Amino acid sequence: VWIEFTPNEEGAGFEFENAIVGGVVPREYIPAVEAGLKDAMENGVLAGYPLVDIKAKLYDGSYHDVDSSETAFKVAASMALKAAAKKAQPSILEPMMAVEITVPEEYFGDVMGHVNARRGRVEGSEVRGNAQIVKGMIPLSEMFGYATTLRSATQGRGTFSMTFDHYEDVPKSIAEEIIKKNGGNGE
Repeated sequence: VWIEFTPNEEGAGFEFENAIVGGVVPREYIPAVEAGLKDAMENGVLAGYPLVDIKAKLYDGSYHDVDSSETAFKVAASMALKAAAKKAQPSILEPMMAVEITVPEEYFGDVMGHVNARRGRVEGSEVRGNAQIVKGMIPLSEMFGYATTLRSATQGRGTFSMTFDHYEDVPKSIAEEIIKKNGGNGE
């Protein structure tokens, strides 16, 4: 099978297009190609994490009356995606959380330090009454245990909320650790 892969819009998921003309790949094998691509995406190429947001356009291929089967087309599609993904220099994505941290003014500096220490970035702050509100983006993986840290640093007077915002590339050094830990395929 010959498949053209392109990035899809962020959050758009997987999109499959059958652009076969003239029956070079029989119609009954097209669903097997799509299934092979979906399976390969679920297993990913970096540390077993799934691939996301890919467009796949099946545009050519060939078959043999005796040797062709759904399984053969499924495997061929899977191999095509894995080969293309490795050439495309994939990255591991992590969820980024929009955080809003509310603290008494005297703890403002500590909270700014917390955000930076957790690979976050401050995107703004405001004053509400005698409280300071810090808004920022922090990777979800860095938020574990933050409630305890904030309580300790503010004598129990700080609060925070977080909601999922988007995905971002994991920094290279952390991605290498993840790949090493999960045994896989960072070449």
